[in-house]
Amino acid sequence: MSGESAKLRAVGLNAWYGRRQALYDVSLDIPTGQVTAIVGPSGCGKSTFLRCLNRLHEEVPRARTSGQILLDGEDLMRQDPVTVRFRVGMVFQKPSPFPHTSIYDNVAAGLRLMGVRRRDELDQGVVRALMLAGLWEEVEDKIDAPGEGLSGGQQQRLCIARALAVEPEVLLMDEPCSALDPIATHRIETLIQSLKGRFTVVVVTHNLFQARRVSESTAFFYLGKLVEFGPTATIFESPREKLTENYVTGRFG
Repeated sequence: MSGESAKLRAVGLNAWYGRRQALYDVSLDIPTGQVTAIVGPSGCGKSTFLRCLNRLHEEVPRARTSGQILLDGEDLMRQDPVTVRFRVGMVFQKPSPFPHTSIYDNVAAGLRLMGVRRRDELDQGVVRALMLAGLWEEVEDKIDAPGEGLSGGQQQRLCIARALAVEPEVLLMDEPCSALDPIATHRIETLIQSLKGRFTVVVVTHNLFQARRVSESTAFFYLGKLVEFGPTATIFESPREKLTENYVTGRFG
């Protein structure tokens, strides 16, 4: 993928936890407006890579990085981390609504952090985000109820709505379906497909079938290194690297 068509770029990215190196010289162009899947066995650096993209990795004690993360050519390493996270949103593996907080206030939290104070603007932003997350019709009559009272799948869509409310340019999703049942998983996958084009989406997943279903591009990581990246069909049907072939065919992992 050429840098010209990339929304987000990692250039020579290395990451450490104390003395332990977790990523080795990763360079990867993430295409604009597409869904990119990150796959690989446990401990290969997938989630570390994702957390580097919006500067969350450095929040871990003694963690550090080197290299560049570029968003539309701008070096995110030189920007305020909070500003970066408005532009590059994140959804985590386990649904995490804010405790003792209403559905409305969960979604409005980011907008308030951005300085939105007018109630009509907050209302519009909350409804828009819940609609994007496919949750509005299910919660419109209980918008003031606690987010924790929703089902697991609904909680995850609430967290997606919370991330989308500030209209990020990129949405990162770290195994967003791993704690969900098949029906809730299908809804999240359908949602991911609906978001592409309007957002650039990067999904870490351990589920190879899911990667094939939702993504246009796939990156395969192994032992902290990027082994191969390309169109999803190519990665799964005719990979260049033997290691990739062995992983996607289930010979190891």
